[in-house]
Parts: sequence; C-alpha cells; structure tokens
Amino acid sequence: MSEPPPSRPRHAGAAHAPGDKRSFFERLIEFLSPGPDTKDQLIETLASAEHRELIAPESRIMLEGVIRMADLTAGDVMVAAPRMDFLDIDAPYEDLLNTVIETSHSRFPVYAGQRDNVIGILMAKDLLKLQRAPELNLRTLLRPAVFVPESKNLNELLRDFRSNRNHLAIVVDEFGNIAGLITIEDVLEEIVGEIEDEFDDDDAESGIYTLADGTHRVAGDTLITAVNQAFAVTLPDDEFDTIGGLVAHELGRVPRRGESVVLEDLSFQVMLTRGGAVRWFKVMRVAPDAATAA
Repeated sequence: MSEPPPSRPRHAGAAHAPGDKRSFFERLIEFLSPGPDTKDQLIETLASAEHRELIAPESRIMLEGVIRMADLTAGDVMVAAPRMDFLDIDAPYEDLLNTVIETSHSRFPVYAGQRDNVIGILMAKDLLKLQRAPELNLRTLLRPAVFVPESKNLNELLRDFRSNRNHLAIVVDEFGNIAGLITIEDVLEEIVGEIEDEFDDDDAESGIYTLADGTHRVAGDTLITAVNQAFAVTLPDDEFDTIGGLVAHELGRVPRRGESVVLEDLSFQVMLTRGGAVRWFKVMRVAPDAATAA
C-alpha cells in the first residue's frame, strides 16, 4: 500500500484556524515575519508597503489609525466641557429649538439646574414631537445618558458604542465632574481622519479652549498670532505660521505624545499627534524661573 502524500504546509496568508484566538495585529505581524517587534516598527513596515505600492495610501492611513488608537483614551479626543452644547430642561421650547438650529447637532446633553447635572440625552428629531403635541413632557423624550471615565480606552469605547447602539457618551474626571463629551464620530475620526459634513464650519472654532482645571487646549494648527493674542505673549511668527510648527522647530523634530516645550512662560504639552503633526497641546502657565531654565 502506498504512503499517503504528506500534508502541504499552510501558506502564511491563509485564513487562520477557527480556534486561533490571536488578534488581527498579532496575525498581521506573523504574516510580515520576520518583521516588526513594536508598533512603531509596524507603522514603518506599513509605510514601506505603501511605498512599494502593496497597499493604497488610504489603507495605510486607516491601519495606522487603528494601531495608534490603541494608545488613546476618551480624554485624549473628547470635546472639552467648555465647548459642549447643552440644553436646559426648563428652557422654553423656542430657546431649545434655536439652540438645535444654531449648533446643528443631532444629540444634546440635557441638564437640570446646573450643567454638571446631566439627566439625559435629547435627540434633535424628538424635539419635533413637542411641536405637534405641546402637552408632552420633555423629560419623557430623554434617553439615558452614558458616562465614561477620561481613562476609557478608545478600543473599548468603540466596542461599547457598537454593542449598545449608542453614539454619544459624557466623559467624567476622577472627581465625577463632567470633563467633556465624545461621540462615535470622534472615535472613528482617529481611524479614517476628519469626517466633515455640510454643517462643519472651519471659521467657527478658534482652536483655543479653556479646560475645567484652568489650563488650555490648543490645536496644533492654531496661528501663532492667535496664541499671542489669547495668552498675551510675543512668540515669533516670522518663520512659522502655526504653533505646531514652532514647537516642532524648537525640538528639531515632530513632538511625541507627552513631551512638552516651554516657550516664554507657557508650557506646551503634546496631548495628541496624528499624521506626523501635533493635533492638540495642553497649555499652562509656568513660573518665570522654570521658563528661564528651559
């Protein structure tokens, strides 16, 4: 009797076995083996694959976004509390309608008494029901508010958004105070980039926001002239237009998350980078001696 033919080895690109519990990225790293040992090396490998036209630029950007998102939390990408648009449960219907029209959001946190007391979420479309039936109580139209800590990982948050069919969460700090708001769109933008719609207005935001603890959040593409005006400083704007460009020049490279640079009496700490540029800085005043030492 002849021997059975030897089994053929599985191709590296073959589908994984049903019992394989490794993550997509663990299998991707093995597929590229011998390859990267760190996320940074994996990102470099993806860039090389794009350069060799193995993957499209859009695919490389999305894969990088998924990889980088694993290190981000809700606090990194949330809309800070001072920028949030609320509705007052006791406000007249016309005032509520005007706010909905002016802001063009589809969902709103609703508070009673003070803004930290969020009692639910109102869908803009549900507000129309009051127009047809004024006798309805606005509270009956509210949907439960979801609260998440600033430290909530974006991977976990996206999974929760999908499983709970919820698109908005209120972010709270360690003391239970409202720190901001995050939507499923904010999370997806970390993967696919900015998602613009017909209501986006590039001129509506200055890029400088005051946070609850008295520090500031400044967009990396904010003009240096705007920073000078907001903080009463005289940062040079003859060579660079944006604060991100100036900070990168001071460091001699693109800053990494967590790094900080002191310019005059302002400390610029990197909160978030994307696409080779700083997206957000946390800015605070420092003592004159600290600025001199830097």
